[in-house]
Amino acid sequence: MPDIILIVEDELSLQETLAYSLKKEGYTVETVGDGRSALEAARRLKPDLIVLDIMLPEMDGFEVARILRKEMSAAILMLTARDDEIDRVVGLEVGADDYLTKPFSMRELLARVKAQLRRARLLREELGKTATSTPAHETLTFDNLVINLTRHEALLNGAPLQV
Repeated sequence: MPDIILIVEDELSLQETLAYSLKKEGYTVETVGDGRSALEAARRLKPDLIVLDIMLPEMDGFEVARILRKEMSAAILMLTARDDEIDRVVGLEVGADDYLTKPFSMRELLARVKAQLRRARLLREELGKTATSTPAHETLTFDNLVINLTRHEALLNGAPLQV
């Protein structure tokens, strides 16, 4: 089954170019153009990767990433014209796994997409080998340690672990 990628980009020509290139690589792709639609589509699709622009109508990409990171473990690749260090830091702190600034080469984007999907696949495989997994809840159990991947929380002896 092909990986599912959600593209969140309000610039239609770039959205179409990204979708075309990713579909050509064999991925299942869906596109949306604003932050609120991104939340709805991500919740419905449960994508493997989200390519997320920062400057979006309705709700910016930082807020979208912050909300989705609490709900799911999909890889998030921030894609933006903003290349200030503070923007990259904030993007990574709110939950992005990678950050690419415009303009970019399609070859680099495709390489980053493949790398993120490979990491996610390896992590799933490794967790499957070392833990008991309940897919409906995305919960992993290691003796008295319980990790909820959906909620991004861990309980040790029933008490939440503090970061």
